[in-house]
Amino acid sequence: MTRESAPFIRKGAGLRGPLGLILLATLCGIALLAELGLGPTPLSLDRIFAALRGEADAAAQTIFTQIRAPRALLALAAGAGLGLAGLALQGVLRNPLADPGLIGVTGGASVGAVATIVFGETMVSAAPAALRPWVLAFAAFVGAALTVGFILKLARREGMTSAATLILAGVAVNAIAGALVGVAVYLSNDNQLRDFTLWSMGGLGGADMRAATVVAVVTLISGLALLRLARPLDLLQLGEGAAFHAGLDVERAKRAAALWAALAVGAAVSVAGPIGFIGLVGPHLARMIVGPGHRMAAPASALLGATLLLAADLAVRLVAPPSEPPVGLAMGLMGGPFFLWLLIRRRNSGGGFA
Repeated sequence: MTRESAPFIRKGAGLRGPLGLILLATLCGIALLAELGLGPTPLSLDRIFAALRGEADAAAQTIFTQIRAPRALLALAAGAGLGLAGLALQGVLRNPLADPGLIGVTGGASVGAVATIVFGETMVSAAPAALRPWVLAFAAFVGAALTVGFILKLARREGMTSAATLILAGVAVNAIAGALVGVAVYLSNDNQLRDFTLWSMGGLGGADMRAATVVAVVTLISGLALLRLARPLDLLQLGEGAAFHAGLDVERAKRAAALWAALAVGAAVSVAGPIGFIGLVGPHLARMIVGPGHRMAAPASALLGATLLLAADLAVRLVAPPSEPPVGLAMGLMGGPFFLWLLIRRRNSGGGFA
């Protein structure tokens, strides 16, 4: 983005931002109701609202409270967190190809989460009862944060961030993360191996209300923090030199955005597993709908990420019941072609791949 494109940020956000957000919120609400209502045992809107009040019949109350509500809340929170994280990383790196999975952030979070699953029983049991639900999310956040710091440092040269180096570093980090996860799997027992296998494919089937609430709280905190960074992220699109002369503490803004993104990714990965491409697809669609300004693109990315994950989870639940393919596979089938289309579009427009 150049100086001449700065007015477009204000214009896009002012003219189509609010209307786009209303549209996206409506779509997200429809996807949420579909997630709650559709399944082997359909729940009508009346039964859903009765279950919310605790007045539904026993079967509907059990299905809603123990199965669908935790699953829907986790989809909302994890999808929103991954969408926000993707937008923040793309803003910090000024690269539309940046994605938590592609540049290794999800891999780093996975290492932290798997280490806790396999080796963390003593640590979890020693933690105070009030902190135990947060241990897995914290370990995933640490893994994601370390990866973000490493990637940013490695890809930066002479004051510029190299997109090619960024993606190549992501490939290397993902390879290392895969090897470390493999070691953890080799050392795990049968129960840990089963837990890891279910987690590694990405899915919402194991959600419970406590875990989903933890992800929702962390996503809300990180989302509000990233929303406050909307103006710094906009300034960064003009280039770090221009942002510095506009009064922005560039390094502080980049660190803050990257760490809050890592927190959101860590929370989502710790419970839902490594679900790819939401952080790539969501921000791109958001900018197409509400414009490039981060003040509007941030909530739009969150809504789109939540909608995409809700829709993907609903699709895998309904495709061949009672079997349920992992939702991570569905996102891969959708996100892979989108990423290829994005690469081809950038090449044809003369932007190249770097």
